[in-house]
Amino acid sequence: MDWSALQVSLLLAALTALVLLPLGLGLARWLAVTAWAGRPLVEALLLLPLLLPPTVMGFYFLVALGQGSLLGAWLASHWGVRLVFSLQGLLLVSVLVNLPFMVQPIQRAFAAVPHSLREAAWVSGLSGWQTFWRVELPLAWPGLLAGTALTVAHTLGEFGVVLMVGGNIPGETRTLPLALYTALQTPDGDAMAARLALVSFLLGLAGLLLFDQAFELQPGHFQLVFQRGYAFLLAHVRCLGGADAAGAVGAGGGDGELRFM
Repeated sequence: MDWSALQVSLLLAALTALVLLPLGLGLARWLAVTAWAGRPLVEALLLLPLLLPPTVMGFYFLVALGQGSLLGAWLASHWGVRLVFSLQGLLLVSVLVNLPFMVQPIQRAFAAVPHSLREAAWVSGLSGWQTFWRVELPLAWPGLLAGTALTVAHTLGEFGVVLMVGGNIPGETRTLPLALYTALQTPDGDAMAARLALVSFLLGLAGLLLFDQAFELQPGHFQLVFQRGYAFLLAHVRCLGGADAAGAVGAGGGDGELRFM
């Protein structure tokens, strides 16, 4: 069993998720609430890594940041940073390739938060930042969990772009898929390939199950947090503004819908 390949794969997946989580959170929330006319173009650009072959992404990365490019040569001469055949380069290209896998689930989660709930929070005196942290984020956390799980699962299975950018250096850039590929090219490597394939399958299955569980949590979770959030907001309004402020927010029957008087 190639434990170094497993270590590199898990490290790359963890770092990719850590880098993409705050980036994807901000971008997804903006896409969910913005009315900017150029949003469809931004969403189309985000989906390109899903449509383009991984080798195309790797080619463009090498053209833009390889040692022969102006930017790549500048980074190497001034900062000593080499993005080709290194874990740093793998991390950067992995972030670019996995951006839609992180952004899409989070965007859908924020889009499912009723805008009336945001308006109720603003009426209660909460700022936009407080509304995000205390109202929106507790409702959208299953989307964050789903995006993280999908990003990790996809990173563990990356092959083409990893081979083009990182090569196949043992202990440095050789991931599980590359170790499996190497084992298949080695005489009597079938047993090793079978073990690596089993580990890759189990890791991918675990990530997809976590992704599925996150979305199964959403309906009941949203309803519960919505009701608790509304109760909090109404109490907050009454404490701040008394009857006049509380009258700005009303409950429409028992369905949890917020209505403005």
